[in-house]
Amino acid sequence: MLSSPTLKKLVIRESKIVHKSPIIHSLARFVTEEAVALMFKIKFEDIYFVECWRYIVYVHAKGVSKFVSYADFPPIVGVKPPTSAEIAKWRRRWRKHPDAARKRQAPNWWLDFFVYEFWQALSETRLSNWSELVGLMKFAFNEETLQELQQSYCQGWLVGSG
Repeated sequence: MLSSPTLKKLVIRESKIVHKSPIIHSLARFVTEEAVALMFKIKFEDIYFVECWRYIVYVHAKGVSKFVSYADFPPIVGVKPPTSAEIAKWRRRWRKHPDAARKRQAPNWWLDFFVYEFWQALSETRLSNWSELVGLMKFAFNEETLQELQQSYCQGWLVGSG
């Protein structure tokens, strides 16, 4: 899985994301290696490549060879925010999940993803951008998860300003 979120340093590595279609899916801008690592509970180093096809994403990693939906990836900052049509795609995807009790809520690993991003934010502005995005995505989480995200944001802010 991802390393401890206590480190705040800029890590530059070669992207393992490859676009295989001349037509780019609108949700492709949210496909990240961090999301893949958390989704499959693997390390970055274990990802061989992530292929973005026209309608689906293929993940090939150590012990993983899977096709996943673009709607499985959470939104990120630094790109165009999600549209209402894209939000509808996420909701439809979540409704299909076998855990019917969740009813239109993001997968549990999305919490880990946003916490990780809070902790990795290198500036207060970046941290604030992540917080705004989570605010936009409030509908995706229950109250308990939103409180956890709020606590992580505050801890990320304290670490970033200290």
